Amino acid sequence: MAEQDPSAPTLFDVSALTPAAPSFTNLEDPRYAYMFGFLQADGHLAAGAGLKGRLTVEINVRDTHILREFQQLTPYNTSITERTRSTNFSESHHSATWTLCALEARTTLKQLGLPYGKKSKRITPPRVPFSRRDYLRGVIDADGSVGYTEEGFPFIALTTASTAIGAYFCHYALKVTGTQRLLGHRNARDSIYNVMYQKESAQKLGAHLYYPGCLSLDRKRAAAEGLRSWVRPEGMKISPKRRWKPREDRILLARGNPTAAAAELGRTEQSCSLRLWRLRTGRVPMPPEEPTHF
Repeated sequence: MAEQDPSAPTLFDVSALTPAAPSFTNLEDPRYAYMFGFLQADGHLAAGAGLKGRLTVEINVRDTHILREFQQLTPYNTSITERTRSTNFSESHHSATWTLCALEARTTLKQLGLPYGKKSKRITPPRVPFSRRDYLRGVIDADGSVGYTEEGFPFIALTTASTAIGAYFCHYALKVTGTQRLLGHRNARDSIYNVMYQKESAQKLGAHLYYPGCLSLDRKRAAAEGLRSWVRPEGMKISPKRRWKPREDRILLARGNPTAAAAELGRTEQSCSLRLWRLRTGRVPMPPEEPTHF
């Protein structure tokens, strides 16, 4: 039998028949960034005996299409099941559950920032490079709302128990909309943060997050597209942004207390607290000393 010439060109590469499987670790891929944001907000990672465990995502059956997308993106065996049960909101809630058991996948997700057990207050944005708007769209699809208020104003809102997620959402939305929102305090009823953008800010944010062809819940993408039709009624004024003056900065620094300064300056305590933090940390320059008159 003749030996193969090592210098001969390869005529057929068998490896070409087996394309590389997509990687959970590539959060710069918009699809995986979205998926990870959704899993952080609405998934549950549970540990079992030994190395056993599973990741589950249970959502309303009307949104099953997104679970099928996750199934296509996941290079491991997964399943989708349905059930009907009684909840606090419905006597016959019909839901769909996506389940992933592979240890390798669970280990990867945990390393990326999806902890086992109760996670609502512990999750944070990824500490690896990631597609930001796609990640946040996943979080909004899982834990947010898109639509119109009772007054007929377009809005996008996020409810989260995570300080890190809430603060990051405010930080990112400021860059997109130019509208500043403070995270504020958790509500008393269920200890979560509520962050909402309305009117033109919601329109800008919706167009940015829900771009054509993006992976998302169909109903929320449709709702985001519906925000574009709103037009500010004639006569509805846009409140001008009140800028901080050097005199106000000096008063705030002299008082050193946002509550006391708020009453004197006619500003909110949150506004004074944020401004004082920015002054003390060098985010904004210190005001010049008040001129002395002779």
